[in-house]
Amino acid sequence: MKIYFACSITGGRDDEDIYRQLVDAMLAAGHDVPTSINASAETLHMETDHAPETVYSRDIAWLEVSDVLVAELSTPSHGVGYEIAYALDLDKPVLCLYQRDVKVSKMLTGNDRPGLQIHSYADGQEALNLLADFLSGLSPN
Repeated sequence: MKIYFACSITGGRDDEDIYRQLVDAMLAAGHDVPTSINASAETLHMETDHAPETVYSRDIAWLEVSDVLVAELSTPSHGVGYEIAYALDLDKPVLCLYQRDVKVSKMLTGNDRPGLQIHSYADGQEALNLLADFLSGLSPN
């Protein structure tokens, strides 16, 4: 399965450890994650090398060919919110995860759109379990 992983890049990188855990789990399960670089410390430096139009076109192309979107929301990001809305408009399943002690926009937590799952987690293992449950509930393409 092709999975678009979304997380904060320019908004802050304090949650990079959980980003890596999630992406590593998806890759280890044999999934294709075109945005796996987002979990890496190098992503911020790489993004500064590209024009905004290039980043937008590249990311939208990846999102359009992906089967699902998985987003980590603990650090707020305008881009992640946009990607979630775009994926939902394409009727793609979306999993949003965030740390239990973090406040997340009610525009997301109040959204009851089909295909959207939003879960808080207490630790990395719980986040990985939620990810595994989400992916196991999807039909392989």
